[in-house]
Amino acid sequence: MPLEAPLAPVAERVADLNRRYRHHAATEVLERALSDPQVGRTALVSSFGAESVVLLHLVSVIDRTTPVLFVDTRMLFEETIAYQTELAERLELTDVRRIRASHLDLWTKDRDGTLHRRDPDACCALRKTEPLDQMLEGFDAWITGRKRFQSGSRAALEFFEDEDARRIKVNPLAHWAPQDVQDYIINNRLPRHPLVAKGYPSIGCAPCTSKVAPGEDPRAGRWRGQGKEECGIHFVDGKITRRPPAEVQGDAA
Repeated sequence: MPLEAPLAPVAERVADLNRRYRHHAATEVLERALSDPQVGRTALVSSFGAESVVLLHLVSVIDRTTPVLFVDTRMLFEETIAYQTELAERLELTDVRRIRASHLDLWTKDRDGTLHRRDPDACCALRKTEPLDQMLEGFDAWITGRKRFQSGSRAALEFFEDEDARRIKVNPLAHWAPQDVQDYIINNRLPRHPLVAKGYPSIGCAPCTSKVAPGEDPRAGRWRGQGKEECGIHFVDGKITRRPPAEVQGDAA
């Protein structure tokens, strides 16, 4: 067999992919991400949260053998763990990989399990970012469910992103509106995360996720009042993004 040609630099491939697929729909972008040689070895990273079922369903229709990386922080809601098992079985996903920080790292850096109170960024790095980064070493690209409407830092989101010249980040749902997400779930009769009906439109770790009142931003319950809007898995210009002061005050009210 002939050897595969080496991939071009990430920035070049991202620019070309965005140019070629700029006007495509989410399904077409996802299909290309899973088959285009310029993208390379690709995995889907899913939190199995409030809106995760949309992308998981799309992947199951296109290629259910796609690796699905699920970061289990050991601080998730019990409902999230049960939902993950239910969806994987229902959608017949054949390669779901649960990722966790090692017991040694947890013992060394968060022995009493209170790091999330003292330094939430460090806790996210320990329980999410670092374990996922290690797993992603075997991939050239990964698929996310991020959307432009979710926060100011995501307002200019493209279908394909350059992640520090290391990998491509693929955002098939970048241009979807909130109603698009809900319509897809309803039209395909997909099961919702059980906490959504209880006032949790955005779901992360149990200690750092609170209910959202009517009229609040859907992500207001994530790290409420801490000036933090990303777990660290997603960065802007290589830095963890923070909410503007006005938004922080609104969350704390």
